[in-house]
Amino acid sequence: MAAAGSCRAKAPRGAAGRRRPRAAVLGAERRSRAAAVRPVDEEVSSDSEPESPSLGRRRRREAAVEEEVEETPQEKKLRLAKLYLEELRRHEEERAAAEEEEEETHPADLIGDRLKEDVLEQKGRLQRLVAKDVQPPDPASIRVLRGHQLPVTCLVISPDDRFIFSASKDGSLIKWEVESGKRLCVVPGGKKGTEERHMGHASHVLCMAISSDGKYLATGDRNKLIMVWDTATCKRLHIFTGHRDAVSGLSFRKGTHQLYSASHDRCVKVWNVAENAYMETLFGHQDIITGLDSLSRECCVTAGGRDGTVRLWKIPEESQLVFYGHQGSIDCIQLINEEHMVSGADDGSVALWGLAKKKPLALARQAHGMQDAQGLQQPYWISAVAALRNSDLLATGSHSASVKLWKCSEGFRKLEPLWAIPLVGFVNSLKFSAAGDFLVAGLGQEHRYRPPSPALAGGTASTASRARWRVTPISLICRLGRWWRIKEAKNSICIIPLKRRATAPSSHVPDSS
Repeated sequence: MAAAGSCRAKAPRGAAGRRRPRAAVLGAERRSRAAAVRPVDEEVSSDSEPESPSLGRRRRREAAVEEEVEETPQEKKLRLAKLYLEELRRHEEERAAAEEEEEETHPADLIGDRLKEDVLEQKGRLQRLVAKDVQPPDPASIRVLRGHQLPVTCLVISPDDRFIFSASKDGSLIKWEVESGKRLCVVPGGKKGTEERHMGHASHVLCMAISSDGKYLATGDRNKLIMVWDTATCKRLHIFTGHRDAVSGLSFRKGTHQLYSASHDRCVKVWNVAENAYMETLFGHQDIITGLDSLSRECCVTAGGRDGTVRLWKIPEESQLVFYGHQGSIDCIQLINEEHMVSGADDGSVALWGLAKKKPLALARQAHGMQDAQGLQQPYWISAVAALRNSDLLATGSHSASVKLWKCSEGFRKLEPLWAIPLVGFVNSLKFSAAGDFLVAGLGQEHRYRPPSPALAGGTASTASRARWRVTPISLICRLGRWWRIKEAKNSICIIPLKRRATAPSSHVPDSS
């Protein structure tokens, strides 16, 4: 009985204590049976002797079954991923060879470069070095588009660089085709109090923004209204109300239909355009907000006018960072990338900021020179700034009869002037095309903001109104007033071609700040 019991004992599991897979056991049994029927004196073939095709196929199938049984889900995913990447690489190589037989290409390197560029862009450290290749613009090549009766106050360019949308103090909205310069759609301005019956604005339009997918256009006016439009048809879709003073800044969060708005009521509001919904309000500025911008992060930056601050608003945390650096009223602002921005003020200065530091990284004083204002030497105030996204190229505007191009160097720690482009009038808005091959300026005989004080314009005003204007700096009065006009200027849109020297592709380097 003891011998019988020993025969029934289970086989040991092996060194690791694991039970052998069933497929492996079956394979071993088959091999043992084959050995049993083989004659004793039959020679076993060595490695150098070829085995029969049928036997080789059978052994490979058994090995594949055993491998499949032992493969874990994670190992299977890894194996499939490697196969997919290998197939992609082979496909890219074949396509590159078919398109450019004479040029050696490396698809893996191209994919890697694109991934690195996306990471740098998200971190705010991507900087395309294009400024060094920009040639002096030829004034004769500038195209002038006329259509607004009063000064152009704001403009945007569609994401595909095919269309320009502009607005004016006359309340009108125009859609232009870049290639031909034709007006594709005109929404005229209406009279005050006709907003319900009239499709467009009935007061000065001060700001506008376009969504990153090119679907929605938002415009804000002095009557506290935000209007949302279909960019394809120029049909008004919705009106947002809620601000208690003029709407002075708008920006869509990149990749979404979330809209940020700023106002002279000193607050920032958040809206969901796709659902026509109000979301929240943020407070902090001590004076009117004059400009606003945002990119893909859930935050925005604002210029606070005479409170002398630039602020970064973190929407989810409902918190803000405050930056100081200008001596005068900060009137315009734009993000360069996710970590850097540029602003302009009525003290004539242009500032470069890093979001990690509360003081400017670079400051160019009297960026557009000095002017003789009523016997006093005053700097030309900066009325518009623009940045070619994720690059080192900037543009600034004033009423100094020129738009200036600048280069950001030394990791955003230095501003170098490049070229001056002659343009007569108040430069109320500036925008680079997405590809960087042209710059658009919105010009007017007057500055874009509100009308003059009745006391200064020869009218009547209350005691409080007179007192408020009496303590206002003369530069701000002139900037906001209609009594200072540049009569030789034309209310127009100017498209400025930007040509570059033929060089190798620009480097993409992280900044050192």
